[in-house]
Amino acid sequence: MGSETQQNTQVTGLLSGLLCYTFWGFFPIYFILLRGVAADEVLADRILFAVPFGALIIWGRSQWPEVLAGLRSPRVMLWLLLSATVIALNWLVYISAVQSENTMQASLGYYINPLIYVLVGVVVLGEKLRRAQIAAVVLATIGVLVLTFYGGVFPTIAFTLAITFTIYGYARKKVQIGAMPGLFIETLLLAPFAAGWLWFLIATKDTGMEQGLAGNAGLVGLLALAGPLTVIPLLFFAMAARRLTLATLGFLQFIGPTLQFLVAVVDGEPFTLARQICFGFIWVAVAIFAFDALRHRPHRNEKPIMQVAAAQSSE
Repeated sequence: MGSETQQNTQVTGLLSGLLCYTFWGFFPIYFILLRGVAADEVLADRILFAVPFGALIIWGRSQWPEVLAGLRSPRVMLWLLLSATVIALNWLVYISAVQSENTMQASLGYYINPLIYVLVGVVVLGEKLRRAQIAAVVLATIGVLVLTFYGGVFPTIAFTLAITFTIYGYARKKVQIGAMPGLFIETLLLAPFAAGWLWFLIATKDTGMEQGLAGNAGLVGLLALAGPLTVIPLLFFAMAARRLTLATLGFLQFIGPTLQFLVAVVDGEPFTLARQICFGFIWVAVAIFAFDALRHRPHRNEKPIMQVAAAQSSE
């Protein structure tokens, strides 16, 4: 009976992880549909609609005590204020990237994100790189250099996404709060700024929300979807993180940028020779990194930063 229960738990975790990263992988399609709405307005709507939907999920999962405990802790609130600021910037850059047909660069950012975490571990925590990790970082660096000098484009979007998400993951690692309660407080902190900015946009220029109120109800509905589309994948991740090993999550997390890359190709973004070489080096680096993570997976009592980071994709 025990082994059967454990097997069911693992199956549930695997399905949850697949759903989570598949959600995040196809998320660019949503922002492609909203290309007629400015990125800053989409961000404001995403934050505002995430609050009531998040509150509903918190209520359904009986997590209000954890939320209230977080709100009462100055330390938790300071770290969540930092993480909220960084994730808002991350979301804005990601939305802008998709709307400007730079989804391929966005996917590159999430491929190199785990490698950025490794470098942060070296610089901030004084950790030593293993040989495989050094090889992965070197290969990724070569790929980026090829894109920069041969392709003539420094991947600013990719590095901005990777670095902001690394800072976000580090900040979330510093506070003891669940993924969903943490996200709810973050959106709650951002909501007044989002509401103020949305009011300013409506007062000064034509907006998607105004178009919706003028008769385009479908556009309002599409903007409102930002709430559940932000929260639902996180629920699946929370279920997966409790049931799967870090090694399994480490492999699954690359589903997201892979699907984003495919969406970019279908959307018509050019897959130039420079990009082909760059992604070739990145994919080999990712394979080496994932294999090394599998061989050196942490003990059960360790809390890896990758789990915290993967909890909230900037998609």
